[in-house]
Amino acid sequence: MTKNQLQVVLAQIDPIVGDVAGNTRKVIVATEQARKLHAADLVVFPELCLTGYPPEDLLLRPGLIKRVNKSLQTLCQQVDDITIIVGHPLGEVGKELFNAASVISKHQITAQYLKHKLPNYGVFDEKRYFIEGREATIIEINQIKIGLTICEDIWFVEPAAQAVDAGAEIIVNLNASPFKQDKTQLRETEVSKRARENSVPVLYVNQMGGQDELVFDGASFAVNAIGEKCVQAVQFATALVPINISKTPQGIQLEGSLQPLMGELETIYQALVCGLRDYVEKNRFPGVVIGLSGGIDSALTLALAVDALGADRVQAVMMPSRFTAQISLDDAAEMASILGVQYRVLGIENLFQTFLHELEEVFAGTQADTTEENIQARCRGVLLMAISNKTGAMVLSTGNKSEMAVGYSTLYGDMAGGFSPLKDVYKTLVYKLADYRNSLSKAIPERIITRPPSAELSADQLDQDSLPAYEVLDAILEAYVANDGCFEDLVASGFNAETVAQVIKMVDRSEYKRRQAPPGIRITGRAFGRDRRYPITSGYTVTSTIE
Repeated sequence: MTKNQLQVVLAQIDPIVGDVAGNTRKVIVATEQARKLHAADLVVFPELCLTGYPPEDLLLRPGLIKRVNKSLQTLCQQVDDITIIVGHPLGEVGKELFNAASVISKHQITAQYLKHKLPNYGVFDEKRYFIEGREATIIEINQIKIGLTICEDIWFVEPAAQAVDAGAEIIVNLNASPFKQDKTQLRETEVSKRARENSVPVLYVNQMGGQDELVFDGASFAVNAIGEKCVQAVQFATALVPINISKTPQGIQLEGSLQPLMGELETIYQALVCGLRDYVEKNRFPGVVIGLSGGIDSALTLALAVDALGADRVQAVMMPSRFTAQISLDDAAEMASILGVQYRVLGIENLFQTFLHELEEVFAGTQADTTEENIQARCRGVLLMAISNKTGAMVLSTGNKSEMAVGYSTLYGDMAGGFSPLKDVYKTLVYKLADYRNSLSKAIPERIITRPPSAELSADQLDQDSLPAYEVLDAILEAYVANDGCFEDLVASGFNAETVAQVIKMVDRSEYKRRQAPPGIRITGRAFGRDRRYPITSGYTVTSTIE
């Protein structure tokens, strides 16, 4: 490129936490491709891309920092006639450790930036590990001055303004920004504000892929000096995103492609697929096994698993009891056939009877209750875990967020498993996602979607016998769990007081179950886990009205 022109590539890669050597190879490969395919002058990688994000307490291990330092040496040896910016931890464990970005060119580190704003809320706890930087960092390539920022910096006025005051004509922002509903629009709004405030373009690169509960959607983009989006990368896929930058008398001009963004349901569905695929792949499971009940939750979980991994890596098991309806058997078999997965039927009646026989003396003089229901669920859990142990396939738990919230699930039964794809998906959203999936191709038999939901653990059982209607339940849960609403406010907003009291009691009493649940994909801003941390043992009640 000539002076006053710059070819930048945003490298939207999928790192693996802790795999410093593997992540370094991904940086080298992406750099070579950016040079070859796009004649790149500058390649920008995501935040902490050498360690993956979030590395959590791996950052307390001096060995990790040693590997990062070796990686930087390797990159210096490899990078000559191109400039790259990579994110990584910098410093020494127990002393000063920074969330940093290094600029590498001509076989050396030519500049480094230390992140100013450290998020310490929700799923973020960077102040546990890092200390804040304070200085601006400006680099110049082809007579264009570039200011560096990292992730949270762009959500505040000061870091970008400080860079512009130091001479930056463009702001580059390295990110590891997890997906949640509506996050794409929030990012664009905030980044556009920084661009307009400082009259400079902003380039935003984000990683993609799943990491435990988190999923990163990529969706890198760039806005011009008046905050208009000029470049948009794909979502939920790795990508090299070229941007041609020209310095003209009218200011800095950006040219690149605008990939269409997905609709809301497609975005959520792809987040679940991506998170599930990466959890299985990065933990090296050969496949998954699912208890297929003929109900909506296991049906959606099966569809997600097939879309994430392929039918040949998915096993479905129907485990009927005396209470299982014939239509459940028929619908489960039909769905397994539609998707082409391995399918078997393992009855639990004999196991159930054996348990009841052995417990007959203990249960003498008592009436059947949820104890017998839970035994059935635990029989199924034992069978699924046995298949997992023998084949190596991971059990997928099929519970949704509504059930998880109120404890409508069985410990060591339907909660058994290594991963829970629907853990942050309310029941009402489960139905919408099922309809969405069927709009792509037939996957879930219509009767599974339209019939009333039931655990089928007792005669003529329906979910609504124990729970409010899901439309009401999910609205209360959103207010109480996601927004920390109190009893009085929920009642004042129009909810029935008795129903609110019932739901709050169930939520608060079920914390011990949620602590023992498998991890699951976070798609909202208040998922169970690190987003919402409540004590199990607590004398606090929301109001005496519900005691």
